[in-house]
Amino acid sequence: MKKALLVMAAMTTLTSLCAADSGALDALLGENWYGVYMNGQKAGYSTSRVSRDEQGRVHVVEDAKFQVAMSGARQDMRIFSERIYAPDGALLEIISEVVDPAQVSRFHAMVSDGELLLQSTVGGAVKETTLPAPTETVNDALHLGLWARGTPQVGDVINFSVFEPLYEQEVAGVSRVVGVEERVLNGVPTKVYHVRTAIDLMAIDSRSFVAETGLTLEDEVAGILTQRLEAEEIAKDVSYSNDVIVSNAALVETPVADPRNRERLRLALRGPVNENHLFNDDRQRVVSRGDHHEFLSRRIDPDALAPVLLPVTEEGVARHLKPTAFIQSDHPKLVEKAREIAGEEKNTLEISRKLCKWVHDNVRSSFSARLSNALEVLEHREGDCTEHSVLFIGLARAAGIPSREVAGLIYIGGAQPGFYFHQWASVWVGQWVDMDPTFDQPAVDATHVKLAEGDLYRQARIIPIIGNLKIEVLPDEGPDLFAEAEAAAAAAGPDATGAGEPEPEEAAPAGNGG
Repeated sequence: MKKALLVMAAMTTLTSLCAADSGALDALLGENWYGVYMNGQKAGYSTSRVSRDEQGRVHVVEDAKFQVAMSGARQDMRIFSERIYAPDGALLEIISEVVDPAQVSRFHAMVSDGELLLQSTVGGAVKETTLPAPTETVNDALHLGLWARGTPQVGDVINFSVFEPLYEQEVAGVSRVVGVEERVLNGVPTKVYHVRTAIDLMAIDSRSFVAETGLTLEDEVAGILTQRLEAEEIAKDVSYSNDVIVSNAALVETPVADPRNRERLRLALRGPVNENHLFNDDRQRVVSRGDHHEFLSRRIDPDALAPVLLPVTEEGVARHLKPTAFIQSDHPKLVEKAREIAGEEKNTLEISRKLCKWVHDNVRSSFSARLSNALEVLEHREGDCTEHSVLFIGLARAAGIPSREVAGLIYIGGAQPGFYFHQWASVWVGQWVDMDPTFDQPAVDATHVKLAEGDLYRQARIIPIIGNLKIEVLPDEGPDLFAEAEAAAAAAGPDATGAGEPEPEEAAPAGNGG
């Protein structure tokens, strides 16, 4: 896992590393070092620091550095956050930075007179947003240590919320004590609390081991990303040995024949797949078979759709035309390029095809640990599946075509055949159609396995799957899941309703180096 989902997992971990409230803060002042591990392999290190300045303000700093390889290419990334609170605990200011090989994305939030002014600098473009002041206090950001020092009992629950500048919203969470054990720390028997934390919208959990002194010993997100208390010199011992592309893939014993041209593909998915990952549409069906999920996909012919011309007026998809800090579809450079590519064409499908081909032909493929945004990709024209898809989405929205992110898997053959994490896009051309500009596919091939769709929080739901999914290629013969679904829908009648598709607001894009 890498890039924006790596950021998401890291921020989830960092949110719960420190803990205390203003009354117990003095016991937690100081600095601690943590080794960062991804799927058991060292991937970086972080520093957690709590201090009080001369004005009595509390500073909470989290600084994580990742050093990973992507198909052999070394990649460095840094995630920094400083939160400043008034002596009474009220949130005053947040300074956040994500540093990748291409750029520095900065977020600065100031609270004043009941409002929060957020300035985001992404891809060289500055965006200012005014929001209601969040309810977060120092007790929220540092909640676990105070709790641990107060001797909670198994089953006790605490709620908290923190404002996250990257997503321009306050995020709520709940922590629960699920166990207590005794460990010997520095020669002293110490009570250690096992705490599980869930962040809303993400559908993933983290777990923390917090000593009764308020010190977090270990924190883990979805079984993927772990931060472990270590001495500084040990924490910093990183060797770029973790290749996140290969280590997170679901390798297969049976290669997929003719992957880009086959009409259908049947798979068995085994692992932590749940209802958050089950997408059923015209292109793919997923059903539970007890010990596994059966997946069936088919190639879609967009030419069979009735033409839809600009402007798109359907209210239900209008939100997918909006610009964001990372998809700057209203920026003059993206608007101009979209007009240049589309020309006089009004057919949304034909425009989408032109955009797909242009992005494929003009963005050089390379693996990169970037926090991607459409403007930066347009200017530098380099990157992997994340860069291809975010630029495509930005251009599509600039052209007036609703579009959104899709994350999942794609089959890649070669020496290590398997399903690798990948990102592509979905556009509204009368119905949602998946397109993949990385492979110049105006209709994605049958090996695309959709597991998430929408904003970063929605895509973060695939974090528990990463490195834990097993895939078996099944024979083509088998039940027609599409026919079964059509028959069930016909039997249910026209008034029956199924599960609605997710309709999130977009935040930062995510991806895995397809």
